[in-house]
Amino acid sequence: MELATLRDADFSLLDEAVTDWSTLVKSLEELKKDAEDNLHKGANKADWAGVNAKVSKEFIGKTAGEFADAHTQAKSIYQILSDTVGELKRYRRQLVDAIEGGRKKKNLTVIGHEGGFTVTTNAPPEARGAMDQDNEGDITALRDEIQGILDKATESDNSARTVLQALADQSELGFSDASYADRDSAAEALKQADQLAALAKKDPDDLTVKDFDRINAGLKKYAGDELFAERFATTLGPKRTLEFWAGISDPNRGNWELGRDRLDQFDDLQRNLGMALANATQSDSAAMADWKRTMIDIGDKPVHGNQGGPMGFQVMSNLMRTGDYDDRFLKDYGTKLMATERKLTGNGEHPNFAWRQGPATPWLNRIGEDSGTDPLTGYLKGLSNSPDAATDFFNQRFISKDDPDNPFERDTDGNGRKGKVSLSNFQYLFEERDWPKESDSKGEDLHTGKNNLALALEAATTGHPAGELPSADTPPHNAQQAKLMESLVSSIADDPERLTDSGYMSDSIGQITSEYLPDLNRALSDVERDPKSKDWHDIEKLHPIAGAEAKLAHTDVTKLLFTLGQNEEGYAAVEVGQKDYMGRLMDYHLNPALPSDRQVSDNYQLLVEQIAGRSGEISGTLGLGAQEAIGQEASDKDKSYEHAVAQRKNMISGTVGTVVGVGTSFIATPWVGAVAGGSAGTVTSAVLEEVFKDAEGRAREEAKITGGRFWQEGMTRNIDITQTAVRAAADKYHTIDPGDAAMAAREANRQGYLNARAIIDGQTPGSITNYS
Repeated sequence: MELATLRDADFSLLDEAVTDWSTLVKSLEELKKDAEDNLHKGANKADWAGVNAKVSKEFIGKTAGEFADAHTQAKSIYQILSDTVGELKRYRRQLVDAIEGGRKKKNLTVIGHEGGFTVTTNAPPEARGAMDQDNEGDITALRDEIQGILDKATESDNSARTVLQALADQSELGFSDASYADRDSAAEALKQADQLAALAKKDPDDLTVKDFDRINAGLKKYAGDELFAERFATTLGPKRTLEFWAGISDPNRGNWELGRDRLDQFDDLQRNLGMALANATQSDSAAMADWKRTMIDIGDKPVHGNQGGPMGFQVMSNLMRTGDYDDRFLKDYGTKLMATERKLTGNGEHPNFAWRQGPATPWLNRIGEDSGTDPLTGYLKGLSNSPDAATDFFNQRFISKDDPDNPFERDTDGNGRKGKVSLSNFQYLFEERDWPKESDSKGEDLHTGKNNLALALEAATTGHPAGELPSADTPPHNAQQAKLMESLVSSIADDPERLTDSGYMSDSIGQITSEYLPDLNRALSDVERDPKSKDWHDIEKLHPIAGAEAKLAHTDVTKLLFTLGQNEEGYAAVEVGQKDYMGRLMDYHLNPALPSDRQVSDNYQLLVEQIAGRSGEISGTLGLGAQEAIGQEASDKDKSYEHAVAQRKNMISGTVGTVVGVGTSFIATPWVGAVAGGSAGTVTSAVLEEVFKDAEGRAREEAKITGGRFWQEGMTRNIDITQTAVRAAADKYHTIDPGDAAMAAREANRQGYLNARAIIDGQTPGSITNYS
């Protein structure tokens, strides 16, 4: 910064800018509050239907989020400007005081010129030479003082410009949610990013334990900082990023002391590095766009070039196990990854030719026990945190039936002749891929890849990250999600061993199924989906769906439920979900205030019978699956089922009230919580309290039972819980006598439960009237 620039600076325009930003921050704070309280919360409580349910509600939620981001970004800019203006004013005062002090006390003058300044004795030009020599010490001291002030002012100005530019680059459209209380904290984040990237660029042989500790601690502290993450990733670069993690993981390349002294912290470094990179990919900066493009380009190339080593995809995919990566990046990455899979496996025909782990292959994964050699394992874990990218990925085509090198043939029309078929990524991964075999430290088979596949499918079909329950902001299922659900159900029905042979996937598949219960209940009606049919319109009203419907076949649903019932976690997810859904349907349809265009019938007994019957069939089919798993010999295997049901209570935050909502907008899924609904509904609270209490009690019993007894006792419990639901709804609305309602529900639920066995056995529903 030039001396004259600081000394003669007019801060009035900057002061006005700071004042304007202060006003803007206050205005945006009010807008943010209004958007959240009035728009967002109001939208979540509203009773949406049709296009509004699919489009308007989600749009309002995103708009409210933009107001919040706008406020955050404006506040950060205000703080940075305010800090910078205050500092520059202070440095100007220091500069003026220094110049005045030199003039008055030392008879020195300061002359500014382009490119610098001169300190000299305040004397005629012809006398300055000698006098300057006599005052050399004072001149040097004043020069150094002034230069120090100018250096600090320059640093303040440059850091503000750098930080403001970085903030602006974060989001190409809309606003960034990067938040900073002051200029210095943002500048420090960028400084740390540069320093840590420089350390990570070192040759792995030269990386010391001290370097490792500093990088790991820095990434842990700053991984969630948007400016840090973008600067660190782009400064390190995609190639050096891969070389860094591959070098750390390879004992033949890195400093042997790291493996000796820090091996137990490699998992932390992998998590922290993955989180930072994920955060970085959310940036819209030009440098980050180039980073993402280059990372994908080098994915199918050896990390160490002519020296070999793992492929880029193998290294990067392991860093995707943590964090929320940018959707567009994940989609493009997945497209190139699957192209590489086709190339290395001969379109999937020779899977053992790809991603093999050899004696010299570095152990690229430190989170869990799998080696990380198969890049799909880490990539699918990344997809499980990014629902939109996951949906897009699974619906992409893996191979076309017209491809001359397509090895996949199936009998698609039942004529006994096979022909080539097109496969989606879902079909290839779920049905055809021969996953690389790995074992843990005890020699037991690992199934991390397929388990991550189930997690990614959970995100792809539900619209929220795997392992979470939907919130009030989770959009209704869209057409692509529903299409994938149809494929999943059809695939399991076509070959149930695809799930029973991989029971560890059942918790995710069970959760998926629990979020499509309205679609399942429609399928159980056996009413033809005819838009002109009154019967079908009645089914649509009986089981309303806000978004796109997964169009399922009754037989496929039965096979899915029977298969899920053979795993306690899959059983628990659907059984608890169905009880909740049944209770809310009772509450919904017995309410006399339900608008007439949504009423199925004014015959409330008929409604009770319809709801209770289908609920009974679902529970009965699940119970038959459990009976199959428990077996004929008396054992305590049923305890694992009861315990799994009881554990669902812990999953939903330990209280029934957090899983149920009130209001008709929540009838389309059984898992949206009271976060938006306000409080737990009377009916659903009563139902789930009894479900969990019963399961917790039975899990503590010492008696050993057979699978048959489990199914029989399940019928009695199912009837009791259904009666609890209908009595609560009848008492609440007085639209039907509670006793009559309970009797109708009991008989319909019992018949539905028995029908499950008839359907499984291939008999006509309703033909069994007694079972012992």
